[in-house]
Amino acid sequence: MPEADERMGATGTATPERIGSPAPDWQPLQPQTLVDHTIEAIIAGGAAGLILPGDRIVEVDLARKLGVSRVPVREALRLLESQGVVVSEPYKGIRLRPVTNERVSDLIEARIALEASATARAVAAGRNRGSHLDDLRSAVAEMELMAARGSAYGVAVADTRFHRALCRLGGNSVTLDLWETLAPQCTIIFGLATFGKPMAGVVEEHVDLLAVFEAGDIEAIERTLDEHITVMNHAMDYEAIVAKRRRERDAQ
Repeated sequence: MPEADERMGATGTATPERIGSPAPDWQPLQPQTLVDHTIEAIIAGGAAGLILPGDRIVEVDLARKLGVSRVPVREALRLLESQGVVVSEPYKGIRLRPVTNERVSDLIEARIALEASATARAVAAGRNRGSHLDDLRSAVAEMELMAARGSAYGVAVADTRFHRALCRLGGNSVTLDLWETLAPQCTIIFGLATFGKPMAGVVEEHVDLLAVFEAGDIEAIERTLDEHITVMNHAMDYEAIVAKRRRERDAQ
């Protein structure tokens, strides 16, 4: 009997693989709701500097701009507050969480702990070469394309995708879950970083990190991660970037 690869077609139908193989698992569909689109729009606005950290988000105004009712906007803001992307304060309303240099430093410390652990586990398991790197390579290619287009949000999404893939390769679901709690905030910060350094430089950092990860030298990986996440971010003044972007936006 000829062998055939198990493939999921566009209709979601699975064709059988070889005899004796485990039964394929169904992958649940994830339809995009208005709440999902609203969340994406807010994060995109933050990464692109359309909404700046500290800006007030008025429910009715945002609903009008997005062409939706207030219900999905209200639910999106509730979920984003639980993820730390927006904050609600008495008499001040809902605002995009302020990005201070201290806040970025705290996020860096958490990311280093998670990603260093994930990369070490990945190397130990041999998941730092061959097809295991497909998602990382794809993220870098996407980052290059978005940088060529000058898309801050596109670069930020690809950046997030790259580091998510690194954590996934570690094989520790708890580490990945913890990283995901930081992902929305990181996407906004990744976008803001493009206002402080060339997008081509962001791409190059990930090309270097991918090469070192594939080589498998744990000490070199840790040094490169520290350079990429800690040193590069501490060299940037995010408060100044936000203030400059606000002046530019208000002058338009």
